[in-house]
Amino acid sequence: MSDNRAVVYAGAGKVDVVDVDFPSFTLQDGPGVNPASVGRKCPHGVILKVVSTNICGSDQHMVRGRTTAPEGLVLGHEITGEVIEVGPDVEFVKVGDLCSVPFNIACGRCRNCKEGKTGICLNVNPDRPGAAYGYVDMGGWVGGQAQYIMVPYADWNLLKFPDRDQAMEKILDLTMLSDIFPTGFHGCITAGVGVGSTVYIAGAGPVGLAAAASAQLLGAAVVIVGDLNAARLAQARSFGCETVDVSQGDPKDQIEQLLGVPEVDCGVDAVGFEARGHGHGAATEAPATVLNSLMDITTAGGAIGIPGLYVTGDPGAVDEAAKVGALSLSLGTGWAKSLSLATGQCPVMSYHRSLMMAILHDKVQIAKAVNARPISLEQAPQGYAEFDSGEATKFVLDPHNLISAA
Repeated sequence: MSDNRAVVYAGAGKVDVVDVDFPSFTLQDGPGVNPASVGRKCPHGVILKVVSTNICGSDQHMVRGRTTAPEGLVLGHEITGEVIEVGPDVEFVKVGDLCSVPFNIACGRCRNCKEGKTGICLNVNPDRPGAAYGYVDMGGWVGGQAQYIMVPYADWNLLKFPDRDQAMEKILDLTMLSDIFPTGFHGCITAGVGVGSTVYIAGAGPVGLAAAASAQLLGAAVVIVGDLNAARLAQARSFGCETVDVSQGDPKDQIEQLLGVPEVDCGVDAVGFEARGHGHGAATEAPATVLNSLMDITTAGGAIGIPGLYVTGDPGAVDEAAKVGALSLSLGTGWAKSLSLATGQCPVMSYHRSLMMAILHDKVQIAKAVNARPISLEQAPQGYAEFDSGEATKFVLDPHNLISAA
């Protein structure tokens, strides 16, 4: 019996839970690992016993076969865990610390890290700026949907929770700090959300719901969430959002019914490259729909945050251009309206401590907003299937049954 179990991509539409190697402080060869990284030493790393690790919509893109992810890739980039071993170069993080792990891996030493751009670290991926655990083309770092994982540059990356008992009481909220809460918050910040803003968020999946909760935290006057899925729209309404059913037609008309004008101050794309059309085209994939719609409904001089994922390699895309990430955007609309667009990975470290404090001091209930539900690691295939079917749930894997015990 292996000392470690993990969730792996097993081909389009399938994940398996298998025995994998216990992590070490040297990067080993394996599915998705960049050859240039094999043998890389990580004395600055720690080994975590994973307390919680979440299924993300970004993982679903891979599992659907919509990326170039290789079979056998260990999945998972939303990780919270307890330090059980520290590397010889780790100075401040200690065994026993309970910590949140930013999904983007950063060295803390390069120009981008020093400027706070930790989503595009220059030293952690031989192919391009930026890296993440368990994700295609993101440096080949082993994923965290597992019982144990190695986290590099631990003194820089890890966010320690100040009180273990308090953290375990709020673990379903705190587990969202690794990705979707900062990502949704980042989408709102880059869209210019503030006190009194009217906000339209495209997509009522977990990131969209996290963005909606973030907009409320930032003081938005009205938060409108658009989607095709009735259950997810109901989840958005459960914590005070207005909703738009885009299967009924252009969001602009429904927004006008809500606000009296067919536009909002701020737009957030929480859908990404598998977007579908609106109205009668809602059953058809049309990857530029959300971006073009947001440029249409965001007020002149406004901004659009784009935390939704777009990729440069999509073998299942609807046309040859979309297969390499080229979309038919109405850039002229954006230019004419002087809109600002912000894309890319959220720099989690810019936000996670502040959002942790908001959670610990009961200023936000992010687990309730995204309808978090813990399941065992062995139930991961069922969780992926239910999430893919459109269930309005954020599945949190509990590899050691610590959440259940808490």
